[in-house]
Amino acid sequence: MPKVVIDSKTFHYAAGVPQGNCNHAIIFVHGAGGNHKHWAYQTTELGQKFLTIAVDLPGHGISEGEPCREIKDYSSFLYDFTERTLGTGFILAGHSMGGAIAMDFALRFPNKLSGLILIGTGARLRVAPAILETFKAGQLFPEFINFAYSDTTNPELLRQAELEMENTAPSIYYSDFLACDSFNYIEQIKNIMTPTLVIGADADRLTPPKYSQYLADNIPNSQLQIISQAGHMMMLEKPHQINTSIEKFATDLVSVISG
Repeated sequence: MPKVVIDSKTFHYAAGVPQGNCNHAIIFVHGAGGNHKHWAYQTTELGQKFLTIAVDLPGHGISEGEPCREIKDYSSFLYDFTERTLGTGFILAGHSMGGAIAMDFALRFPNKLSGLILIGTGARLRVAPAILETFKAGQLFPEFINFAYSDTTNPELLRQAELEMENTAPSIYYSDFLACDSFNYIEQIKNIMTPTLVIGADADRLTPPKYSQYLADNIPNSQLQIISQAGHMMMLEKPHQINTSIEKFATDLVSVISG
């Protein structure tokens, strides 16, 4: 995997590089306790047309460093990461906690972005106290998988999700969910001026469609897409529908930018 060194620590990412000319890039940011593998279908399929980069946040996947407990700290890391890998003029896509990071980034560094994609996220991301307490105690919360996927999810995908949770330290989830629990941008999102695509799923139990609708209603220059028969992990459950929406948004955006 490609890597970049920031402050003497090594951070890894997956990349999809198209054949021939590439006229735009998309950065993908995973959610709480996740890693670059959550974007496997995007970096491969969309990577045929766009430069795609899925980062392992600090302390996640095979990246060094410690997980953050505030969204703004992840956003600051992302700024350093993108400065070393891309610079400016990219589309930023975030899922769940990654969407919160993307919103904070868009508010703090709007000149770096040409587009914003918010997937399965919300302007406020409260976490149930029982979940926080479980991870704080150093225990996993396997029932969380049932909330993250729809009832029609492929059993093999669920098995992979369970294995991934077993191999992720509870402390990582605890830090991430603390960051989510304190995230409240109900008022700030109206100041996001970056062209935005909001994607939700009709069977998402963690960030229901009303969360996506609120984002679309309050972020200027935004559009909404609801994926049917999918849960919170929609980019893994329904990758083709997600990729189709992202490709159209990115293609239209590039056309406008190029005049």
